Order: sequence, then structure tokens, then C-alpha cells
Amino acid sequence: MQYGICHLSIVPVRAIADDAGEMVSQLLYGEHFKVLEQRKKWSRIRNAFDKCEGWISNQQFTLISEDEFNGIEDLGTYRITSELISFIETENTVLLPIVLGSPIPKHCLLQNSFDGSYSDGMQDKREIVNKALLYLNAPFLWGGKTTFGIDGPGFTQMVYKINGYRLLRGAQEQSTQGEALSFIEESEPGDLAFFDNNEGIIDHVGIIMENNYVIHSYGKVRIDRIDHTGIFNTETNTYTHKLRVIKKII
Repeated sequence: MQYGICHLSIVPVRAIADDAGEMVSQLLYGEHFKVLEQRKKWSRIRNAFDKCEGWISNQQFTLISEDEFNGIEDLGTYRITSELISFIETENTVLLPIVLGSPIPKHCLLQNSFDGSYSDGMQDKREIVNKALLYLNAPFLWGGKTTFGIDGPGFTQMVYKINGYRLLRGAQEQSTQGEALSFIEESEPGDLAFFDNNEGIIDHVGIIMENNYVIHSYGKVRIDRIDHTGIFNTETNTYTHKLRVIKKII
């Protein structure tokens, strides 16, 4: 088994070993992973944070030892960048811009230095919505995890990550976490609302706000009304998503 860490700002994780393959997720600077299979130009990896698997280019990560990988795991918590854009100074004194939610290893594994703002450990639940607003108007991007493009479960995962909590990568997977609530009236700001399609498959997720609003990634990260039926778009006067369940994670 080999191990790696992402030394670049944003790296696409693809469904197949090809530059034209579907992007299923992204690796951000500082994220570490297991290398499940390695080819001449591509490697299939499993992200240590959320167990998401996919293919990344061999030019876009750094191999690390098993001891170094376990050392990161043993720390348990991460310093997570809390500004929209921060900068890493590389060993060659080059400034590398990194995005909101990037983990900063508490060691010199990448021989880089960081002097920006970050969160460390679990934050108060009230901070969930505050951090979610940092992504407002970010365009929807399938597989995306940044303010430059983000999908539904990527949005909820990153907001929770900045606040010190782990969510899995997909909406269906995230719906297996936490405690289900019987009624929307029982929910609090920061809880997760899950929505299903006509086949009953959960395919969307958003974050509950105060006064029956939800923030979610649909076209862009936006705020809409929510009730027991689902998400109501006041611009089109239509329901865009059918509510399946609300889960309390924290």
C-alpha cells in the first residue's frame, strides 16, 4: 500500500483514469489519502477524510510513507483554512494560493509555511450557518468543493469540515449520518435537510437556517424557503426539491 498528500490547491478526482473523465470530487491542498492502484500516469486513491475513491494524475500529488500517513491520522483534528483565499509559502519561497477549507498539516511534511487564519477543532453549531454564507453564490459544479464551484453534498461537507465535523461525500451517504427528526419544526439552524427524486433516491442536501429557510447548491449556492413539502423557489413559484428527511448531525 502506498500513501500520498495533495501539494496543489485543487486537484480533480475522476471516475476513470483520463483527463476527460467525469470529476466525482476534488482534493484540496493538504488532504491525504491511500493509493489503491498506481499506473504510469494515474493513481486510484481513497481520501482519508471521507473515503471517496477516484483517479488523480500522478503529477498532482506527493507520495508519503505509511508512518507519515499514520502520523497525520493520529493527530485526529486538522487546522482548516477559514478565509476564502489563503497563501502557502513553498520551500522555494513561491506563494501558492489555497482555498477555504484546506487542511494545514501540523507538521513540516510538505516543507511549506502557513501564516493565515484557520479553525481548529469542533466549533459551536451556531457557526454552521455563518460558514455556509461564505459560499453564497458559488456556482454549482458537479464534484466541486470550493467557492469557485461546488455541488450539493460538497457544500454541506465543506461547511461542516470548516467547523470541525466529518461528513461523507455523497448526499445518499450523508443521509446515513446523524439522528432523524420527525418534523421540520424540530429542526435547528445547522441541521441537514435531504431530498429525493422520483425514484426515491436521495440526491440533494441543504443546511437548515432560521425562519424556514435553507441554504443549498442548486445552480449556485442560494437561500430558499423550505416547508414539509420541500424547497420552494419564490422566483418561479415552484417546488424544486421534495423533502425526504431532516437529520441532526450535531
